[in-house]
Amino acid sequence: MLQSLSIRDFIIVNQLDLEFEAGFTVLTGETGAGKSILIDALSLALGARGEGGVTRAGCDKAEVSAIFSITHNLEAQQWLIAAELENTAHELLLRRVMHADGRSRAFINGATVTVAQLKELGELLVDIYSQNAHHSLLKPVTQRNVLDNYAKLSALALQVSDHYKTWHQLNQQRLEAEKNANQYAGELADLRDKVRELSELSITASDWDALQQEHLRLSNGANLITGGEVCRELLSEGELSAMRLLSQVQHKLQNLQEYDAVLTEAVEALDSALIQLEEMNRFLNRYLQRADLDPAKLVELDARIQNIHNTSRKYRVQPEELGELLVKSQARMAELALFANDVELAKQEAQALLTYTQLAEKLSVGRKSAAAKLSAQISAEMQRLSLSGGRFEVALTAQTPSASGLEQIEFLVAGHAGVAVKSLARAASGGELSRISLAIRVVTAQKESIPTMIFDEVDVGIGGGVAEVVGQLLKQLGELQTGEKVATSQRQVLVITHLPQVAALGTHHLRVSKSLVNAQTLSSIAVLDEDERVQELARMLGGIEITETTRQHAKEMLMG
Repeated sequence: MLQSLSIRDFIIVNQLDLEFEAGFTVLTGETGAGKSILIDALSLALGARGEGGVTRAGCDKAEVSAIFSITHNLEAQQWLIAAELENTAHELLLRRVMHADGRSRAFINGATVTVAQLKELGELLVDIYSQNAHHSLLKPVTQRNVLDNYAKLSALALQVSDHYKTWHQLNQQRLEAEKNANQYAGELADLRDKVRELSELSITASDWDALQQEHLRLSNGANLITGGEVCRELLSEGELSAMRLLSQVQHKLQNLQEYDAVLTEAVEALDSALIQLEEMNRFLNRYLQRADLDPAKLVELDARIQNIHNTSRKYRVQPEELGELLVKSQARMAELALFANDVELAKQEAQALLTYTQLAEKLSVGRKSAAAKLSAQISAEMQRLSLSGGRFEVALTAQTPSASGLEQIEFLVAGHAGVAVKSLARAASGGELSRISLAIRVVTAQKESIPTMIFDEVDVGIGGGVAEVVGQLLKQLGELQTGEKVATSQRQVLVITHLPQVAALGTHHLRVSKSLVNAQTLSSIAVLDEDERVQELARMLGGIEITETTRQHAKEMLMG
């Protein structure tokens, strides 16, 4: 749920900090006051594509921050965990910075992210419906998604799509194999030789590093032994060795310590140093006992390294890449072996088609059942929206198997009684489309998991008694519970409206206004109390001159 929104230097907003509640909130204001700026700013925080010119005149950048509570939004929580961006408070901060030169930066919980990530997460938080959103309902893909979401078939539809792609890929592989059988046979023979040679060489990147280190050690064996002996002589064997000299210092300090206890610290430090030197001396002794000159092994290593270099030049890779080349070659061999085995490839293709068909048929059954219920529910809502006798129908038409399933989905509508249903695009006028869209949202919202819904003047072209019904439907959306035992609403509906009938039904009311400050037009938003709501409703009802009669009417509307 959206908890707060902060806007800085955005279009005609200087500074704006808003807090939001659950339930039904209305946003009103005079034409041109900037009601849609709120939606535009929030959309940017949710990952919408940034357009130029959003920074306020004279400013270097615009900034939008939105805080969400995701305690009940498991999908958002899981997304954050997968992206390693979660926090323990189940609070989510989205931030977007838009620079005047067009640059943009996005943040989730303080971490820099891509705008694509912001958009992906934003789709789990807020649904925004504008006048233009009505037109998306005319697209077949939108109609299909509406039905699948309503029927809780989205996961199954995704499985169907994935298995169709699997089958299609195998089908293409089989056709390709049949077409290029001779070419693949030659490539497979070459790969067998390559894999055999690389397997016999048996070298990985870590093996190559170890081999070079071993060769370096053996090549410098004489220097290592001679140098080790010199170090041991200087450390412990010579007349003036370090350990003998330090032992003399130790003995002298121990005698002096009797006269001044302050020297105890120096004695202890020297004792520790001598212990370390003794450990070093023992290490050198062990090393020199094991050190040897092994010319035969060095010759063997020289030959192996030369063989590796020859092979790497042959296949045009670095020595450390030979192990990876072997893995890739084996994978390609397995792929070509499948191509060569027509029976196995056909078997896999048939199994993939069978799995797809079973899932697609299951999807079809679910769609058919849901289509009848969705049609009846939306038809019922149409009657409430003054489309008396109107009828809505979800038509399923068989089609050639595809990634979307075994049927095409089309929304059909009849605006009034006595006419045949037609496609939504052909049958609905602008006003009817707006009302039908609202009916669809009301019916399907009960199946949606998105906690926040924003409607941007979806009630355009509606008036009279229908406007009041629209308000009641929107209020109903805001009152939906997310669970049987939830005491308060977890659904949040924000509506930008010009209709007093809708505004009067809001649980919370925000008003947008603009003013001239220092020769600049600035927009602001205020939370209205009861008296202010009466005044705002009166303005919406009465226009320029607000009379006492208009105020009384507004008060009656507010009291219900």
